[in-house]
Amino acid sequence: MKKVLVSGAGGFVGARIMAQLADRYTLCAFPKGMLAAADEAAVAELVRREQPDVILHTAAVSDTGYSEKHPEESYRANVELPLWMARAAQETGAKLVSFSSDQVYAGLTAEGPLVEDVPLSPANVYGRHKLEAEQRVLDTLPDAVLLRATWMYDLPGYGLPIRGNYLLNLYTAALRGGTLRFSCHDYRGITYVREAVERLTQAMELPGGVYNFGSENDCDMYTTALRTCEMLEIHPTLEKQNWQRNLLMDGGKFRAIAGIGFVDTQTGVKNCLRDYGLE
Repeated sequence: MKKVLVSGAGGFVGARIMAQLADRYTLCAFPKGMLAAADEAAVAELVRREQPDVILHTAAVSDTGYSEKHPEESYRANVELPLWMARAAQETGAKLVSFSSDQVYAGLTAEGPLVEDVPLSPANVYGRHKLEAEQRVLDTLPDAVLLRATWMYDLPGYGLPIRGNYLLNLYTAALRGGTLRFSCHDYRGITYVREAVERLTQAMELPGGVYNFGSENDCDMYTTALRTCEMLEIHPTLEKQNWQRNLLMDGGKFRAIAGIGFVDTQTGVKNCLRDYGLE
């Protein structure tokens, strides 16, 4: 079995990696809390000690608002730490698979699904840091795989950590009488996190480069929310907004090279409901 070292193993994605892939890989993790304070030498020492075949780097400061208010903390977590992982992987011969974000596309005015090589100038601190990390990691380690992940969701269960997300937010608003706001000019894919974890088995075999990673979507976010609520038979108050954004990614590169792609956003929701017995 391949040995896989996971960063952020207690987080939303990392915890699901540890649970979902345990029967297919020998999994180990950075100690809880270590990466918040560790320097590059400590990261390199742990990688040398573990000698993994693959490093799955999921740890990040991923709240865009928090990154905007704390750019130095964001830079350390979202630029320096991936670069340290790349250097450690280079030294030990490990394959690095590191999460980037669809936020690198923030600020683009182009319509339609976006491909990986479209010129970028991210509109927020988080997106700029993720883009810089992609470039510096690949300069250091051309064999690294950078995954531009979409917004991900799950429901509470299996003893795993949960956080506010698309599907949970809809349920919560319906139960508590809340209002959610979605724009009819906002385009993005949203991905069932368990499918994303499953696709990591293919991502670990990809050649180095940047890949869009997640579900595609055929409609705006307001329509997406309406469709999901109809599927769930729930009735939160959905307030239509008109602000514009396009984070919709073209998944063709991953699909062509990995030989398998993601289901679309609405099919992903159906699969999530099935897994939790809520069809």
